[in-house]
Amino acid sequence: MTPSAIRVVPLPRFAQGGRWRTEAMRSYSQPVLIWFTKGQGRITVAGSTRGFGPHNAVFLPAGTMHGFEMSGQVFGSLVYFPRDFSADLPSDPQHLRFRDAHEQAELTQLIDNLQREAEREMPGHDRALMAHGGLLVVWLERQMAARSDAELRPDKARQLTAAFTALVERDFRSGKLVHDYAAELGVTPTHLSRVCNSACGRPASAILADRVHYEARRLLSETRTPVKDIARDLGFTSAAYFTRAFQKKTGKTPSGFRKTG
Repeated sequence: MTPSAIRVVPLPRFAQGGRWRTEAMRSYSQPVLIWFTKGQGRITVAGSTRGFGPHNAVFLPAGTMHGFEMSGQVFGSLVYFPRDFSADLPSDPQHLRFRDAHEQAELTQLIDNLQREAEREMPGHDRALMAHGGLLVVWLERQMAARSDAELRPDKARQLTAAFTALVERDFRSGKLVHDYAAELGVTPTHLSRVCNSACGRPASAILADRVHYEARRLLSETRTPVKDIARDLGFTSAAYFTRAFQKKTGKTPSGFRKTG
């Protein structure tokens, strides 16, 4: 995905390659809008899990840890914005549910316009893409402005889980343990895990492990980096320890996953 361009990717295409591609915790270097038009499931954003269904839009600022589970077939689109996009994108994650048919049609049309322009090579292509993207952002801003602060503002538990996932996203390659993150946040590991369990149904240790092992699977499937180097770069003390942890998490050795993934 070119970080300097707007791209629209259908959700079914994005989900190809195994459930770990969507379910494991990860982030993108670009801001992303996910527009679910059919199907349902659960999405975890910055450590907080909520259900999603048709006509739900989820905006993820760059670097936001997330993952989603799909119940059956799910349709929709992902819109990737450039990191240096000139329009003012939301600074916090947003989960908006649209029950009004007119609003649903408007958002679908805005994304369809982007998709058509992205597929054409005509004069002014890049400027047209940025203009369509700007209209989409303005539309989202208006929808957010129509909602109350209570709908958009997370409670203290969600704020703590969001702070934890932001630290994990920054430092997951360091080999830090949950107690290190808890100390940085000024809470006990027990309290941090209790809050994470309340927000997303999994303890802090599971969130951390999920992020590390997503990156491991990504590197194994998309690069030729030796297993020992992946282990070192992800903060494991040895390749043998990485192999044991990876096999416990995925049911396969790193080499076995690379061959089949």
